[in-house]
Amino acid sequence: MKITQKSFGKTGRGEEATLYTVTNGNGMKVSFTNYGANIVSIIVPDAKGNMADVTMGFDNLAGYEENPPGFGSFIGRHANRIGDAKFELNGKVYELEKNDGKNNLHGGFVGYNKFIYETEFYEDEDIASIEFSRLSPHMEQGFPGNLDVTVTYSLTEANELVIEYLAVSDRDTIVNLTNHAYFNLAGHNAGSILEHKVWIKANQFTPTTTDLIPTGELKDVTGTPMDFRTLKSIGKDIDANYEPLTMAGGYDHNYVLDINGTEVEKVAELVDDKSGRKMEVFTDLPGLQMYTANMLSPVKNSKSGATYNKRDAVCFETQFFPNSCNIASFPSCMLKAGKEFDSVTIYKFSNK
Repeated sequence: MKITQKSFGKTGRGEEATLYTVTNGNGMKVSFTNYGANIVSIIVPDAKGNMADVTMGFDNLAGYEENPPGFGSFIGRHANRIGDAKFELNGKVYELEKNDGKNNLHGGFVGYNKFIYETEFYEDEDIASIEFSRLSPHMEQGFPGNLDVTVTYSLTEANELVIEYLAVSDRDTIVNLTNHAYFNLAGHNAGSILEHKVWIKANQFTPTTTDLIPTGELKDVTGTPMDFRTLKSIGKDIDANYEPLTMAGGYDHNYVLDINGTEVEKVAELVDDKSGRKMEVFTDLPGLQMYTANMLSPVKNSKSGATYNKRDAVCFETQFFPNSCNIASFPSCMLKAGKEFDSVTIYKFSNK
């Protein structure tokens, strides 16, 4: 295990950013920056031992300061959408930024991926970790409570990228943290992911209104294009004449995971037959948003000069259900004052 660091440049505010790279004994390399606690690259071998970066991103800090798609981003205080950009907690209504039509998306205009984080790192024989932390002050983005938040990225010798989220607030608040990495197992610049195959451990998903806010219903995936309980290609049903797909322009839906929530369990798998790469997803959270980059208009000047287009990647965002703060029947993302939020997500890479 090895951790290296180098300058990643200065932000527009004059803050120094650093790029950290963790390498394991298999040659897998993952890079992060303390600007936004963002994942910058994930380099893994294919079935023949050829290495490739399998997540979209930028070569420089300026890209991450803009970053409209949120490549590799640490998302908070609340991932995904909140209907009408408001919620009620303890009898008080909190108004949030309307940065997605009339709704709030990923916290607001300035997300957790736009701040410099304090950094610590730890090296052991078969695991190395980088810990990013900051204080999100009371009413930042409109959310109550001073929130001490930490995201720790660990790389193991089993080619696992382990993400642990920790948060403590001095007031009751809501917390829904995730990472918005865009994956393409053929390589970040390899084009369409429609031939990638997906498995998701979910019998239900949460249907939405036209602006992608859940209705509160849990719908059975049986007999629908939403069913990924058997490994199938993303492209098989993505353009089916099925209202949830036509509304979202593809897959952009929260799956109700079939897990007990008390331990970290395998919930999804992504397979690229051509390269032989496989990625397994593990979590203890109740939901998983699969997003097939439907709204990715050409993003130029990306890594190695690449241009990224619609459906060139897929995201697996572990989460509480969207708008759960306004739907009492959904698992709650409310965090009581002084209680610790602790959740783990793992992306494990291997070959078929």
